[in-house]
Amino acid sequence: MVLFHAKGMPIGYVAVMLALVASIGGFIFGYDTGQISDILLMPDFLQRFATCTDPSDSSTCAFSTVREGLIVGLLSIGTLIGALVGAPTADFFGRRRAMQMECMVFIVGVIIQLCSFSSWVQFALGRLIAGWGVGALSAAVPLYQAETAPPQIRGTLTATYQLFITFGILVAYCISIGTRNLGGASSWRTVVGIGIAWPALLITGIQFMPESPRWLAGKGRFDEARASIARVRGVPVEEAGQHTAILREVDEIRENVVYEAKVKGGWIDCFNPNRKVLYRTLLGMSLQSLQQLTGANYFFYYGATIFQSVGIQDSFVTQIILGAVNFFCTFGGLYVMERFGRRIPLIVGGLWQSAWLFVFAAAGTAKNPQENKGIGELMIVSACLFILGYATTWAPGVWILIGETFPQRTRAKQGALSTASNWLWNFLLAFFTPFITRDIEFRYGFVFASCNLLGAIVVYLFLYESAHITLEAVDLMYNDPNCKPWTSRQWAPPGYADRDDLVAQSAAAEAQKPLAGATEERIEKTLDSDGAGPGPKSQIYHNENGISEKTLRV
Repeated sequence: MVLFHAKGMPIGYVAVMLALVASIGGFIFGYDTGQISDILLMPDFLQRFATCTDPSDSSTCAFSTVREGLIVGLLSIGTLIGALVGAPTADFFGRRRAMQMECMVFIVGVIIQLCSFSSWVQFALGRLIAGWGVGALSAAVPLYQAETAPPQIRGTLTATYQLFITFGILVAYCISIGTRNLGGASSWRTVVGIGIAWPALLITGIQFMPESPRWLAGKGRFDEARASIARVRGVPVEEAGQHTAILREVDEIRENVVYEAKVKGGWIDCFNPNRKVLYRTLLGMSLQSLQQLTGANYFFYYGATIFQSVGIQDSFVTQIILGAVNFFCTFGGLYVMERFGRRIPLIVGGLWQSAWLFVFAAAGTAKNPQENKGIGELMIVSACLFILGYATTWAPGVWILIGETFPQRTRAKQGALSTASNWLWNFLLAFFTPFITRDIEFRYGFVFASCNLLGAIVVYLFLYESAHITLEAVDLMYNDPNCKPWTSRQWAPPGYADRDDLVAQSAAAEAQKPLAGATEERIEKTLDSDGAGPGPKSQIYHNENGISEKTLRV
């Protein structure tokens, strides 16, 4: 069933549902991230796992810097491993099956944490294993969403992953504030145990969603790929063989698969300089690293502790405020990334975030926030405004780009390498932040502010605008020698004047109307499509600049 039309193309309800269901993987990520900040302050948790001068009095208990860093940071080591393992898993078993297997790994990690009674090492190892599942999901979910979502709304649907991360963080904060006064271990075990519900939902829900058509095509299963696209488009599967837009999309995927079959797709090929594969690998790893270096997790991991240090009496409430700002502003991010593309929001976001982090750090450095209420309030406001910018730009934007920047043959592995970079920096920040803040306190914010400026520069100089075009066209764009990152917003596939022309002609093709604006360099031919008779018309473009010949549909 067609739910609505976007840029003249049909969108089915399945397209929205698969994005929401798969994004439960992001919810798992966010929930596990958000819970630890408050758990570290719960009395029973402190008495069991911290060092106490009087074990019966939690106020005498405290974590050493190393122990606190390991409990928080070992999750990120697990996620780093999981991200790398997730690529071959997703390639071998398919995107859906991989997600189901990774949810089971996460559940095992949660059970290990629940069975911890006095050993902080066991609890930390449980987080390590749970992190394995989270990391693998963080590689598989954006990949699945980008490969399956219609290009007309790919940014919005892929950004739901980040929306669910923020929702997970907020829910973890709310559950924590509700359980903190429960007696004994129930205060923290309830928070951890509820985490089993989310992977159970994903395991069940993803079973009813279509598999990635690009993964199916890569396995030679073109009929199933066509059926998958039909479901996403809201077209009855039995009518897919006569539907112009679906046949065009399948043919474009098929031709890319045929070409990619001639190219190796191992880990080493992610570092091949040909066709800008190495360029995109390094770009993806840089963007994911810089997303961590924005400083967002400085607040999410240690927010409760930070706001205790600025004199806030109930730091749990402040955490909920930050989590709510993060969650609700991400809705704006869905609009921003679809309306303004990828480059402009990331550049503007980097500058905005940098400005407010400078305010945060300068205020905390100028005066002691515990002795000056106004300074403490300014720091909270600047933290909220920083998160507003982050939630609408860098938070959703980078996850979108990881799904749509890489060529099909190495997409899973390049996405895994990029995501692993995110988790590496996640661990480094989680582990070393207590050491750093102990020595330089709020001046730490200046480091993050500088990294945000660097991020804006990297985006301007190296990132191509990939909004609203197919993944196959993105690959063409990166290999067009006449296209530069700062001019890529105007780039369109050969035969189209610009991206507006591309949208107009796609809408005309969907309506099966004659196309306007045909160029003289088009050479039309008819392609067969999986035995369904003559397929849609295509154009062959002969590129004098040395780009390999490609065929694009009208």
